[in-house]
Amino acid sequence: MDEARAREVLATAGLTRGTPGGAVLLALGENAVFAIGDLVVKVGREAALLERAERELAVSGWFAASGIPAVRAAEPKPRLVDGYPLTLWHRLPDAVRPAGPKDLAALLRLVHALPEPPFVLPARDLLSGVERWLRLAGDAVDPADAGYLRARRDAYAGELAALSPRLPPGPIHGDALPRNVHVGPDGPILVDLETVSADLREHDLVVMALSRDRYGMPADAYEAFVAAYGWDVRDWEGCAVLRGARETAACAWVAQHAPADPKAQAEFRRRVASLRDGDRESRWHSF
Repeated sequence: MDEARAREVLATAGLTRGTPGGAVLLALGENAVFAIGDLVVKVGREAALLERAERELAVSGWFAASGIPAVRAAEPKPRLVDGYPLTLWHRLPDAVRPAGPKDLAALLRLVHALPEPPFVLPARDLLSGVERWLRLAGDAVDPADAGYLRARRDAYAGELAALSPRLPPGPIHGDALPRNVHVGPDGPILVDLETVSADLREHDLVVMALSRDRYGMPADAYEAFVAAYGWDVRDWEGCAVLRGARETAACAWVAQHAPADPKAQAEFRRRVASLRDGDRESRWHSF
């Protein structure tokens, strides 16, 4: 799904009719995200993501009831329009400053203190999307590279299942990065709740370790995160396994954008090459 198709879905849903300025594209990733008036609308890439959209809305309501600062849904259920799931959210006020590692750490501590919700959260299966992302990539990626990632996924699946956590398992955000924190007039809040899961808390912490090692996060920013959270996941013997699985998923995730974006295709090749070479320090670019 490209931007043009997503806009057609919005029009079919009647969401852009009579709206001054129309829909403003905010992001095009797993979802196409648009601002429309005082709403934000997320359009999922395919009907298979409807269940995830339903769960994200349930998480939003649970967070609201639990006092977790997070984005709030404007409708309690997703819409399915032309086979694409749509979710509607209250638009946030403009950010007063960029979110930092300490903001994220404080919010993670709140989420990690929660008990199980009144509905079932799935495990954070990092590798479940690999096949879908490679399918969406089609022939825009080398079949040998796709095969390599599938084999890597299968190898890591068993290792993940055998991990012994250092922290008590429970609710996690699942994609814990400062970009998923919005700092408005009332302080930091969590956004993008679609990966909230029940699993090893270490999942939320290895994301920042990988940001330091792969995406150029300054060492002092990472240390600020560790100090605010209270523990460095790199001291855990399972960190390398969790990191390797996440790198596999992150590489496959970029592949879905390759058919329409040469930059994504180049980034995919960069990531696969570093994994094949065992290069743990090669810089990856955020996408």
